[in-house]
Amino acid sequence: MLHTLKIKTPLGPVTGKLARPQSPRGTGIVLAHGAGAGQTHSWMVAMRDRLKALGFPTLTFDYLYTEEGRKAPDRLPKLIEVHTAAANRLMTYTDDVMLAGKSMGGRVGGHVVADAGFPAVGLVYFGYPVVAMGKTIPRDVDHLESIAVPQLFISGSRDPMGPPDLVEAAATAVPNGTFSPIDGGDHSLAPLKSTGRTVDDSLDEACEILDAWWLSEVDR
Repeated sequence: MLHTLKIKTPLGPVTGKLARPQSPRGTGIVLAHGAGAGQTHSWMVAMRDRLKALGFPTLTFDYLYTEEGRKAPDRLPKLIEVHTAAANRLMTYTDDVMLAGKSMGGRVGGHVVADAGFPAVGLVYFGYPVVAMGKTIPRDVDHLESIAVPQLFISGSRDPMGPPDLVEAAATAVPNGTFSPIDGGDHSLAPLKSTGRTVDDSLDEACEILDAWWLSEVDR
């Protein structure tokens, strides 16, 4: 079932969508959207549905700028406040919480743990944006090294914002990191048409990776 929630934040309420499996696992997942599209984007809906099918209660939400219909993301401190509020809300439904996110949403999730101290049991990054859009110099990801819980980096092998060598280096530098590339995937994990694969195939693969990682690294 999909439940609509109003999530209270220090900056005002935002909308959340909680997908609850019939036989849920004790771990819930907050799935945060990227900079350019909110929780209703087809990628977010497809991933939320897959995570629910695996048994994870999954909460998506809109950052405040998306809630208010603005295009430009808020500054990082505001993103962290809203993200933390969403994570705390999911904690009222589950035993523990993993933070996952697409691009910017994953990056902010790392700060929610490293800077705001949220007690996530793991983090999952779908297309971690090591290189910001339009930039060539990698951004600082040193804060990830302060995170002790398992971190999973899932990136497309042809992602310009997450070049495999840089993402793998980030995963290697953290205490408990795993790098899992999606062959031929772009920033949204979408493959080239010439491969005969579809976005759905890539999302299925990403969820298989996440599930196996959760069983081996988190649920033990």
